[in-house]
Amino acid sequence: MAIFHTQYLDISFTVPLYKGLLGKKPDFNDLESVDPQLYKNFKWLLENEVTEDYGLTFSRDEEDCFGVKQTIELKEDGANIPVTDENKQEYIDLLIEHSINSGVEEQLKAFRNGLYEIIPDDLLKIFDERELELLIGGLNNIDVDDWENNTDYRSYKKDDKTIVYFWKCVREFDDEMRARLLQFVTGTSRIPVTGFKDLQGSDGPRHFTIEKTGKQDDLPKSHTCFNRIDLPPYNDYEQLKKKLTLAIEEGITFQQE
Repeated sequence: MAIFHTQYLDISFTVPLYKGLLGKKPDFNDLESVDPQLYKNFKWLLENEVTEDYGLTFSRDEEDCFGVKQTIELKEDGANIPVTDENKQEYIDLLIEHSINSGVEEQLKAFRNGLYEIIPDDLLKIFDERELELLIGGLNNIDVDDWENNTDYRSYKKDDKTIVYFWKCVREFDDEMRARLLQFVTGTSRIPVTGFKDLQGSDGPRHFTIEKTGKQDDLPKSHTCFNRIDLPPYNDYEQLKKKLTLAIEEGITFQQE
């Protein structure tokens, strides 16, 4: 009803939930904000050859709410299907789907059906998950001075040319682009009531962080789990603005930590 009447809500859902409302499946990048350790394990698995020594199968052992261990099969007869180098991508995809959506499928379906009773799904699905967040929560009044004053740097100094260009670009952005930049780096456009000093990561308070990495031709990349952007050392302002805008619009995240 809030969407229908264009009344914004002061709430912040996870990216997988917004995707679920749009009927989209979660992907590898979404896992980083939900389960950072599993994300790292999967990244290692993708980059290394799988051997029989790992003993992985298309199943997962977990405990229910009463502490009883049970084996969940990711596909039919999954406990008897070994994970190999050839099928490891399928294994990861199935486990991501299970990790993010397991136990909430019924609730998500009810949520989605209720939403579609008010706003037809064909109208909502013209938006992506980032745009849906802005549609529900509206645009924050982002204080760029507060943002800049509570930003940490890695291998950069505050007065480095690239950093000066970065903040010049942020100040030239309109409110929507600032919100999209914040989404790109942190996973959400919402700011704590107390400001950027209390910005949260997946493991607690995490300042917005800019790290110097990459080459001139690279696009900036983000680590939403750690509120960090990898910003190459651009020497030209127009190049930085073009690369940063493209990265934000394409939603490019970095799959390594």
